[in-house]
Amino acid sequence: MNNTYIRLFSPILIIFLLTGCLYPESELSKNKEPNNSQLEKVQSAVDQYHEQTDGLLPIKTKDSDTPIFQKYLIDFQALKEQNIMTEIPGTAYENGGIYQYTIMTPEDDPRVKLIDLRISDAIREVAVKLNVYRNEHIYPPFGKEIAEGIFQIDHEKLGLDSQPYVVSPYSQENLPIVMDTEGNLYVDYRIDLNRALDEYEHDFAEGDDIRYLLAENTPFVPAYSLPYTIRDGEPVFQLSSS
Repeated sequence: MNNTYIRLFSPILIIFLLTGCLYPESELSKNKEPNNSQLEKVQSAVDQYHEQTDGLLPIKTKDSDTPIFQKYLIDFQALKEQNIMTEIPGTAYENGGIYQYTIMTPEDDPRVKLIDLRISDAIREVAVKLNVYRNEHIYPPFGKEIAEGIFQIDHEKLGLDSQPYVVSPYSQENLPIVMDTEGNLYVDYRIDLNRALDEYEHDFAEGDDIRYLLAENTPFVPAYSLPYTIRDGEPVFQLSSS
């Protein structure tokens, strides 16, 4: 059983270590904030590439089971090879920034959005401690069950002083890092989703994935998230969704 958990977790840890979360320590201040003009420039470049290549997109190859908001990362080299872009945005990880540029809804209406790599970094730190723990124990350090199949992390077992969290790119609030039954780590975006349901007009109904409310109305996608839907006006986990 112990070896089974280790086998399940090792690929996840490798993904965290290789998806750009180890961004350079010496970031320039100009690379720390999302820049609307850079975002618009990349959107224009993606649109031009899409037109020039008969509907293709400049994206990096990812496994089919990659989470939807992390699946279509922009390949800036492809844009440079087409002579569409000569410089990578200063906010991009590839140029020393702390954001990955990604594409949302690529089939219907490709739109450029951002992944805040500080979230990746925070999750990676917990993942490293979790991996050490699982090398010595059969089960992950489950804390309180906050929804069916979703748990807080018993932070004391990982040697942490408090519940782990990430800083929201939407509200700057502290968002909890939670765990599923297999010990996979996610960000709990219910704080931000609650606000978004009140702030933005929408026609979401129970069963719909309301994460798109955040992605549609802000520069950021909710990376490392589980699906959520709406029930009685409140955001709830929807684990049956893909």
